[in-house]
Amino acid sequence: MKVVLFCGGYGMRMRNGSDDTVPKPMQMVGPRPLIWHVMRYYAHYGHKDFILCLGYGGNHIKDYFLTYQEERSNDFVIRRGRVELLQADISDWTITFVDTGIESSIGERLRRVREHVAGEEYFLANYADVLTDAPLDRIVSGFAASGAAAAMTIVPPQSSFHCVDVNSAGEIKTITPVSQMRIWENGGYFVLTQDVFALLPPGGCLVEDACGALAAEGRLFGYQHLGFWKPADTFKERAELDEGYRRGDRPWMVWDAPTSAGECR
Repeated sequence: MKVVLFCGGYGMRMRNGSDDTVPKPMQMVGPRPLIWHVMRYYAHYGHKDFILCLGYGGNHIKDYFLTYQEERSNDFVIRRGRVELLQADISDWTITFVDTGIESSIGERLRRVREHVAGEEYFLANYADVLTDAPLDRIVSGFAASGAAAAMTIVPPQSSFHCVDVNSAGEIKTITPVSQMRIWENGGYFVLTQDVFALLPPGGCLVEDACGALAAEGRLFGYQHLGFWKPADTFKERAELDEGYRRGDRPWMVWDAPTSAGECR
């Protein structure tokens, strides 16, 4: 399946004054940017045909892949002055770069790459700023079995805030951590069909317009994921992912997971 990545927003919550020209998907986690980690996740499940919806900072993303250095994340041998890779990341990937506008909404970005997913029964979509270990194969198979027109991965609330139950007199009855409330939030990993395009007006919103309309019709499937899921909406969140990478806590890197039952952990 083709994978549409929305990577053209300003990323205002990510700004920390260091380099405001670098788009959020190009912020680093370990030796590679966020967008690379997201793409490796999809490639692990066999989905290696990517469509990048560019906008703000699009040249940074283009330049990164135009000058990609496989040696940064792969073992290699230097023999007689030549580099011989022992494995490669992106040699079998197809990446389409599409300028979808600086100010475009997510829904509008999707509309502008419609021709690149034409004919696809299903295609995948992602915000390119969230990492997870969600089992993509099970998400897709569950969606296919549901007969729905679109699916989103949903996760428990991630906020550390507390909600209060208060009466008209100002008396607080209960205090509950948001994370313990029986609600789910959009996890940013979508499986879509061509039906979504009919529900996206110019400048529209993928979630509120298309997914909202499908939910009202009972045609939106939600995969409930209780495992690792972490956004990088802010500089702090990105720094936490980077720190996790450096200490070896990398649950989103499913492509590096041990495959042998006898392997030490």
